[in-house]
Amino acid sequence: MSIRKVTFVPGEFYHVYNRGNSKQIIFHDKQDRDRFLALLYAVNSKQNIIFRLVFNDMYKFDRGERLVSIGGYCLMSNHFHLLLVETEDGSISKFMQKLTTAYSMYYNEKYSRTGSLFEGKFKSEHIDGDRYLKYMFSYIHLNPVKIIDKNWKTDGIKNKQKVLEFLKNYQYSSYRDYLGIDRFESAILNKEDFPNYFPNKERFTKEIFEWLSFDDED
Repeated sequence: MSIRKVTFVPGEFYHVYNRGNSKQIIFHDKQDRDRFLALLYAVNSKQNIIFRLVFNDMYKFDRGERLVSIGGYCLMSNHFHLLLVETEDGSISKFMQKLTTAYSMYYNEKYSRTGSLFEGKFKSEHIDGDRYLKYMFSYIHLNPVKIIDKNWKTDGIKNKQKVLEFLKNYQYSSYRDYLGIDRFESAILNKEDFPNYFPNKERFTKEIFEWLSFDDED
């Protein structure tokens, strides 16, 4: 059994991510993405939730005590990113096990397949400073830019307003929640457990706009 390089400590912040086995697509359509988002909310509980019984009232039922705090997320076609806080020893690992197992079961049944959906254990990075944490909000939310301009980090952005509009309309990240757009998925986030870097949508948009001028690793 491999030993995880990152040790999770209660109260600390982590960037958690994973992708499909052999980089395969794991989100084919709106139903897949909506399912994963609903699971982000439903399995973030110390209770064992029977998903089919609460699906129609998703984002409204009482989950009880949470396993983790979620500060941001983004879904791409073959991978996902999460910004999490470990609330107690083992909580992130338990949350990720519940999340990936539940989604894999859904996916394998829908697409009549067997075997592992994800590429081994989820990956994680400890966010060990205020500047790094603030940057991660931009890093995660800028991922969808690759959909409309895969070379933007090397070639730069010619029309930043167009990119900001695209991000505003991208439904499968928490970007819209930081703009204050009213939607059910806002219940996924636990902003109160993260520093208030963005007290209003103007501050958040300004931060994203500035990072569009930087070249970063993928």
